[in-house]
Amino acid sequence: MTDESNVRFTEREALFYHNTIRPGKIEIIASKPMATQRDLSLAYSPGVAVPVRAIAEDPATAYDYTAKGNLVAVISNGTAILGLGNLGALASKPVMEGKAVLFKRFADVDSIDIELATEDPQAIIDAVALMEPSFGGINLEDIKAPECFIIEQALKERLKIPVMHDDQHGTAIISAAGLLNACFLTGRNLADVKVVVNGAGAAAIACTALIKAMGVRHTNVTMCDSKGVIYIGRAGVDQFKSAHAIDTSKRTLEEAMEGADIFLGLSVQGAVTQEMVKKMAPQPIIFAMANPDPEITPPEAKAARPDCIVATGRSDYPNQVNNVLGFPFIFRGALDVRATAINEEMKIAAARAIAELAREPVPEEVAAAYGQNHTFGLDYIIPAPFDPRLMEVVSSAVAKAAMDSGVAQKPIEDFDAYRTELKARLNPTTGALTSVYEQVKENPKRVVFAEAENEVVLRAAIQYRDFGYGTPVLVGRTQAVHNLLTELGVGDPDSFEIHNSAVSPLVPEMVSYLYERLQRRGFMERDVRRMVNQDRNVFASLLVALGHGDAMISGMTRTFAQTIKEVRQVLDPKPGHLPFGIHMMIAKNYTVFLADTTVNERPNATELAHIATETAAVARRMGHEPRVAFLSYSTFGNPSGRWLDEIRGAVAILDEQKPNFEYEGEMAPDAALNPKVMASYPFSRLSGPANVLIMPGLQSANISAKLLRELAGNAVIGPMLIGMEKPVQIAAMTSIAPDILTLAVLAAAGIAG
Repeated sequence: MTDESNVRFTEREALFYHNTIRPGKIEIIASKPMATQRDLSLAYSPGVAVPVRAIAEDPATAYDYTAKGNLVAVISNGTAILGLGNLGALASKPVMEGKAVLFKRFADVDSIDIELATEDPQAIIDAVALMEPSFGGINLEDIKAPECFIIEQALKERLKIPVMHDDQHGTAIISAAGLLNACFLTGRNLADVKVVVNGAGAAAIACTALIKAMGVRHTNVTMCDSKGVIYIGRAGVDQFKSAHAIDTSKRTLEEAMEGADIFLGLSVQGAVTQEMVKKMAPQPIIFAMANPDPEITPPEAKAARPDCIVATGRSDYPNQVNNVLGFPFIFRGALDVRATAINEEMKIAAARAIAELAREPVPEEVAAAYGQNHTFGLDYIIPAPFDPRLMEVVSSAVAKAAMDSGVAQKPIEDFDAYRTELKARLNPTTGALTSVYEQVKENPKRVVFAEAENEVVLRAAIQYRDFGYGTPVLVGRTQAVHNLLTELGVGDPDSFEIHNSAVSPLVPEMVSYLYERLQRRGFMERDVRRMVNQDRNVFASLLVALGHGDAMISGMTRTFAQTIKEVRQVLDPKPGHLPFGIHMMIAKNYTVFLADTTVNERPNATELAHIATETAAVARRMGHEPRVAFLSYSTFGNPSGRWLDEIRGAVAILDEQKPNFEYEGEMAPDAALNPKVMASYPFSRLSGPANVLIMPGLQSANISAKLLRELAGNAVIGPMLIGMEKPVQIAAMTSIAPDILTLAVLAAAGIAG
């Protein structure tokens, strides 16, 4: 279950997201150099003939010389797309692309979506079977029952690579993990529990089969479909449902629920009433997983039975059954041992690993995302999807189960080394950013968008509200902003808070506040009134200064230098702090923080030391252990020059302060980032390549940040303004809506500002 029903957005915004930058959500990027003729000769003819011959002689070497071992096909025919039904193969492509993105985001598994235009199970079986040489695994998706059972079983029998229909087994694995913990908390044994399953589709049947494999007795499970209880002898029941029929006199869901310990719902909204819940056993366990709305909501269930444990498929309630907790890591573990299948032992291992992870102390970044200190208990029986430990814990458990059950072709010899390798596959920044977004959802803030008449800014403001981060406070001419909201597909433009500086009732208070602040700096009251009425950045800053907003974002219509000058008329730096800018460069496996890229033209030693300390704190908040390098054209005095004293002075200051992070300098970029060059300086205090780069001056810093953004192809967040008394962000004039949204969320979270 992956529904995010508490997130709202317009259809236009969803279409814009899928169309912006480049259509769709995935692209192919070469993993080897392709710049020279020699590169091309090695990549294709004649060099490619060498691995071709090697694979022909030994097919197993395909995993060594091609991407097969880290490549999963996400395959659908579009007959059961999310909760939308049979809309066809082509309509399923956005969903399958999304699944490919999740594979990459959570487990560094490369994935290609394939949509097959047929509803003939045998045609799908034959088509997928023919593709076996291309892929290391097959993820079937959004194929309706009962065809999905036939297709998966036939492919598992024919193929020697892992095959899994995630709609069945993903939900089964995550719900089984939650059930293990719910039974643990209530002192139940799986062999003794009485279970009611409502729904008899692919997911329901898979859930039932898995819990039976884990110890629940067949005779203790009552499955119901839309016609009632599935009992032995009932007419019109297909072979897949009849496998779970039992000998019982009960005929309705209401009768089945009486005395039941566990309810598993994969059916329809409202299928369960409070009266049914009241008739369940003490401390009932209710997994209401209908999508998008559960069979009974947690508040309704708890009102009827305060002693119950409830899980749903929704993110706005505790205990979300979310498939992303499972499938990326299951395939990761299966691929890493070259498994020939995903069997019951591997699924059970995944469920147990997920369950055990929830019992561990919650990491700081996960607790921060919830806004409170979540610990294992009634409202935390399933880990959060962004728990960074899932990759290591679940993948290694699946890999071990594959080895123990005899389906692994490449057993892992050193599991400690394997876990280390798993952790290194993902950039911790992505997980930290997810946590920040969740934290803001739990603690929504009012962010002032100073340029609301700009379409890019307004898109970001709409998303800020619709995604649940808080209230956007819009600055602009009321009718112009209102009209643009309507053009962007907003159905309720009047619900947005718009402040027009020309007519705002707050102007007299603002003028009084700002005149008192500026009257000894050469400003007359008429000058201040003109600034408040006509300067959007001054007006927006005053909204924050006077408590009408928690943070502010601007920068799309004026240069950084002009914008910060206007903001500084109203807001000061934090006491004892120096405002400066950070660019965060995010690559696949690492992140580099550059500072100061926006404010201070030639920082002195004290300022450089301060910038280093504050940037290291931001890096740590983003999930990285800081390694700071003070960059220069010189490495430890070679060559010598007159611009080195301030850098050396900054290092000396840190020597006295003894901060809790690594630092070194002065050093050229290659000595800070290239391990081979670093080895030439064995006395360096850096244990590895630097991830915080402190630049010697604004000119080199700003040029470097913009060059990297334009040429390197990595994701860039920033500039992030650090050190102001109130969270203020000044975006680059080339920013797109996601950039603005990210800065707004970081400001709201107190990360940047």
